Amino acid sequence: MRNWKTTKTLRLLFLTLPAMINLQSTGFCATSVSANVAVPGPTAPIPAWIEQLSKQTGLNWYDIAAIHQYEFNIHKKNNSDQQTHIYIPDRWWSGLLNPHSDETNPGIIRVFGGIGQDADGDGQALRTSRNDVTQSFFSYLAKNGTSEKKLEHTLLQFYEDPNIVTRIEEYREIFKHSNSTSLQSFVFPIPVKRDYSYKDTWGDGRSWGGRRIHEGTDIFAPYGTPVLSVTYGYIESLGWNKYGGWRVGIRTVDNLYFYYAHLSGYAKGIKQGTVVKPGEVIGYVGSSGYGKIGTSGKFPPHLHFGMYKDTGKHEWAFDPYPNLRRWEQAVRKRR
Repeated sequence: MRNWKTTKTLRLLFLTLPAMINLQSTGFCATSVSANVAVPGPTAPIPAWIEQLSKQTGLNWYDIAAIHQYEFNIHKKNNSDQQTHIYIPDRWWSGLLNPHSDETNPGIIRVFGGIGQDADGDGQALRTSRNDVTQSFFSYLAKNGTSEKKLEHTLLQFYEDPNIVTRIEEYREIFKHSNSTSLQSFVFPIPVKRDYSYKDTWGDGRSWGGRRIHEGTDIFAPYGTPVLSVTYGYIESLGWNKYGGWRVGIRTVDNLYFYYAHLSGYAKGIKQGTVVKPGEVIGYVGSSGYGKIGTSGKFPPHLHFGMYKDTGKHEWAFDPYPNLRRWEQAVRKRR
């Protein structure tokens, strides 16, 4: 269980959904979490439009990729070829004092201090034009400075929410560290050559901590068995949780949150803010939790593995078992 409590409504809702949820992946290469996972290791080049925009604006490619990814996660379009999914409110596009919120004349927009531009050369600044929107937004960001600190300040002005800026910064670190936007590799969280066992216990009651359900899958393994990161991600949380004991929370660019709990310890170099890759050891199986810091041994050693999805407004848990089975089978086939 994580630090926050999922609402009763969302819990009941997702208990009634099919076990396998189709998870939309990055805006650069939309896919689902399935058995057809790639061998870990990004190989795809940076999308040409991102490299071109980086040269034009002076912004780092990974900053552009991170902002695009955040907007894609929040404003997904049916068209997977859409270059960007950025939404620019009227007051930013047309200008705060512009009496016409749907203004398309670039000259008038400039007079009122709007950021809308005509990138297509058709004489109109249109929010329905992906080229106009892309050029307008990233030119605005670059105009106010391309350094990390200045970009952070500009993003905070635009989004007016420090949590959003933090999320974008996490994405940036993942892209920068991985040097790719193709990050759709998954592995099983326990080395498949080790001894382990698990079954689907999603929704079962818990014996400690009040009335609550099991938001994950328990993988039983000997004490000290290595625990692996299942994919590329940013360590968002690390430390003691009275329910999960020593735990790690990893965020991906797809706004998935992977929760690893009841660990006996962490791997060397693992700390909050670390970027990890598929198959990287992050900790070791233990039996910590269910009490004050240091409590251990109240149950057999195992890894509690949880998966959470974030839409930008709500975050909820869903059953990880179907994905675990697929990742396990895929890894065994590659051996």
